Amino acid sequence: MSRRAQILGTAAELFAARGFHGVSVADLGAACGISGPALYKHFPSKDAVLAEMLVSISEELLAVGRERVAVAGGDPAAALRGLVDWHVDFALRHRALIVVQDRDWESLPPDARERVRGLQRAYVDLWAAQVRSLDPVLGLDGARATAHAAFGLINSTPHSGLLDDEEMRGVLTGMALRALAVPVLTP
Repeated sequence: MSRRAQILGTAAELFAARGFHGVSVADLGAACGISGPALYKHFPSKDAVLAEMLVSISEELLAVGRERVAVAGGDPAAALRGLVDWHVDFALRHRALIVVQDRDWESLPPDARERVRGLQRAYVDLWAAQVRSLDPVLGLDGARATAHAAFGLINSTPHSGLLDDEEMRGVLTGMALRALAVPVLTP
């Protein structure tokens, strides 16, 4: 893992635990095994760490989401299964990022906030297109609301520590697919 990736991962955990404003550059450097000022070799500011963290996860969600839809070959139920599988996997692996995105959104620099918003709109629309393919009567706003509701369900992972990850994966996947009116396939 690169030093930059280590800083981003450590920052996500610290920001999730203490909030963006509760973590100093010195705290972040110490947690990474470097001095606070050495952090500036990798990022120009703490704001830049937050920006890269949230922009890069939004880019990843969209890129992999597009891949999942392409692999489905025009089958909206298969595409939604792929999207749900991807988003559940992401949510279980990146609980801290979900907390940071939710809680520290206002701390994101304006240009990064606009970039994240654009990426997130594209991700929502990717889901909404598949939802509408399953239910052509549903309007775009309804399909977007359906996608957001599914995200809310899946992104509840930081607050649901009652089950281990594999059991939680099954619960979240089944619930999200049913919420999207996608038949749940049993092995």
